[in-house]
Amino acid sequence: MECTFNKHPFVFLFWLVFFIPLVCCQLYYNFYDATCPNLTGIVRYNVRSAMINDTRIAASLLRLHFHDCFVNGCDGSVLLDDTNTFTGEKNALPNRNSIRGFEVIDTIKSALEKACPSTVSCADLLALAAREAVYLSKGPFWPVPLGRRDGTTASESEANNLPSPFEPLENITAKFISKGLEMKDVAVLSGAHTFGFAQCFTFKPRLFNFGGSGKSDPALDTSLLQNLQKLCPNQADSDTNLAPLDPVTTNTFDNVYYKNLVNSSGLLQSDQALLGDNTTASLVINYSKWPFLFFRDFAVSIEKMGRIGVLTGQQGQIRTNCRAVN
Repeated sequence: MECTFNKHPFVFLFWLVFFIPLVCCQLYYNFYDATCPNLTGIVRYNVRSAMINDTRIAASLLRLHFHDCFVNGCDGSVLLDDTNTFTGEKNALPNRNSIRGFEVIDTIKSALEKACPSTVSCADLLALAAREAVYLSKGPFWPVPLGRRDGTTASESEANNLPSPFEPLENITAKFISKGLEMKDVAVLSGAHTFGFAQCFTFKPRLFNFGGSGKSDPALDTSLLQNLQKLCPNQADSDTNLAPLDPVTTNTFDNVYYKNLVNSSGLLQSDQALLGDNTTASLVINYSKWPFLFFRDFAVSIEKMGRIGVLTGQQGQIRTNCRAVN
């Protein structure tokens, strides 16, 4: 019998709260209890409202957190706008016309500035919004350690080096390891592709010119291949068309992503490649069978990712506008 934390969210919360230390890497689960006690409610209300208006936004908010943490650490740098004297990360190749959800972050930040001015960092806001996006999409809930401060710089060059769907698994793994993560985290965090969409150009070579062969990827499920070729015809004007990363439960955070991989129906080559390595393949198979395992491990890995290169104490600042340095 399968058991998921969707049915027992309070059991999952109890397990995490009482079996994970309350302090880690100068981040604290109760960091804002006294200074902004309504923080979680404000974030959850606004994320839920955004999801009602835009079914894609949950995945986009989670992706913002990922793209923030993998560039100079979880410091809110991905949110900074370009100025005449400053170049941010939004126009880096992996981000341009791709990452979204900035207006939602703006709305939440505005509400927080009214409730508790100059208190909650944009980096913490991203971490909380990502958690709420997953939880409200029927995924796991996990306590988020808080106390990050915002950076005052950004790096377009580092953003250009984000893990890419065009890279082989060993390259992606190396980038994760360089951030203090492990191979297991690659398999677990890739599970974020259980919801959201991808532009056709990110997987079109699999449909028409796999490995430069002029043919489709022979490992891709035939029915899925035919559907994708209709959605993404072999012409430039289809490059920005959107396809669901998981066509079965597109807007739900669950383990169907892994079931798709087992059935040769992974959309991105970098995802399907997880079955080509013994370590990640065993994880994919287990997660496809046991959603409990995926939810448990995802909560651990996403929290681990959220501690990459954090600024704490007197480092950085608390931005009053997430798009600009104070």
